[in-house]
Amino acid sequence: MKSVLSERMTIHQHDIEYRELDPGAATALRSLAADIHHRLGDALHTPTLHDPALIAQITERAGELPDSARHAVRPPATAAGATVVRGLPVHDADFGPTPADWQCAAEDAHHGSLELDIALLLLARCAGEPFGWQGQQNGRLVNNIVPAAGHEDEQSGASSSVLLSPHTEDAFHAQRANLLMLICLRNPDRVATTVSSVRQVRLSDDDLRTLTTATLPILPDVSYGTGFDQLAPLPTLWLDENGCTTARYDPAYTPLGDADASFRTAYARLTAELARVSHAPALAPGEILLVDNDVAVHGRVPFRARYDGTDRWLKRVNIRLPERRRRAQESSENGYGQQVVSPFRAAADRTAERGIADERGSVEQP
Repeated sequence: MKSVLSERMTIHQHDIEYRELDPGAATALRSLAADIHHRLGDALHTPTLHDPALIAQITERAGELPDSARHAVRPPATAAGATVVRGLPVHDADFGPTPADWQCAAEDAHHGSLELDIALLLLARCAGEPFGWQGQQNGRLVNNIVPAAGHEDEQSGASSSVLLSPHTEDAFHAQRANLLMLICLRNPDRVATTVSSVRQVRLSDDDLRTLTTATLPILPDVSYGTGFDQLAPLPTLWLDENGCTTARYDPAYTPLGDADASFRTAYARLTAELARVSHAPALAPGEILLVDNDVAVHGRVPFRARYDGTDRWLKRVNIRLPERRRRAQESSENGYGQQVVSPFRAAADRTAERGIADERGSVEQP
């Protein structure tokens, strides 16, 4: 299924929110991650990061981080739906070569990469509830995003030579993340990540009526496999409980050819508007991009992968914000059978059973 997006996009650099992780918080984060790594070693949690001992350490010790760390990873506060957090020290020599694919990254994690995974889980736990997908990267809680030979032209994080179409992460699923955390380990070619917010687009009332009507399904992307049957249609846009626009948008996995001309025209206008308001931060090592997945769509510009150990390397964490509620209609979706891996939710349930408060606290929404 071809993307409807043009390879040429109008890029706007303004309105992305920038925050700093203060030096004290950054030092505390790396020191805490190093201590947890030292206590647990490599073997127990490298492949999936599901080990109960690791989950317990993250759950119990995230509260040791200063309040400024929690403040830095709160959801984006502007209409752009995205925030870049600077100030996390990373050193290229700590990570080894960029892995050939996500399997290699998970199975042969260099100590520095694994320690950064722990740091990211600590930060993600400060923001909300990190989770994974059983059908994606074997349910690993921190995904590795690297170009993979043979996948250059597909619409997935493993591609390189094509525009990765802006999309809602896991738009097909009712339990998709509220917040995405992307951290850059390596980006020598300054490859830009694109971000566009539905709260910055301009659409007519007719287009809004059309796009808020459930018309087409959204299929899982190729990282989950292929051969899925199409199920119930979904709205592309709707208003949340506060009357603000939210989206489920993934043109590469939406069968637009099955819709009538009026829907395709409205969808094309939304696509053009998302391109018009697009921001394109080229993340530097140690920079974290927070994307409000209910508000903003994200993608990536094309680049030429070298496969020599120096290519772009990002890590991604899916985060649920328990205090956010989505449409009641989504509760009946089966998500094409894709299962969420939620060890922190299970740990929280066990903590509640013991009558112990969750020290993470709530996250105030913008």
